[in-house]
Amino acid sequence: MRIEIAGITLRGLHGVLDHERRDGQLFVFDVALELDEPAEDDIDATVDYRDVVACVREISDGRAFQLLESLAAAVADELMRRFPVSSASVRVGKPELELDGGRATVTAER
Repeated sequence: MRIEIAGITLRGLHGVLDHERRDGQLFVFDVALELDEPAEDDIDATVDYRDVVACVREISDGRAFQLLESLAAAVADELMRRFPVSSASVRVGKPELELDGGRATVTAER
């Protein structure tokens, strides 16, 4: 079974430039988790989406990362550690980043 949570939008102090780390900016996370199908129709038999969002927020708020790559990897690693999943995919984007018409995103897969 695959659980996907898209569009988790958080303000963070991540980036290479001083103003990014000082003023902060928006980051958008898309998370996909692979896990066994729940044996029963009970929240305790699966992963609570609220806990996943709280985990993403905790990692993003807990440390300032220079690289999107490092941020995505740290979130993916913590999701794998904290939840009973067989794989985790974390995509992180910086919607406010100016790239002459492009948008930067990074995906970490575990």
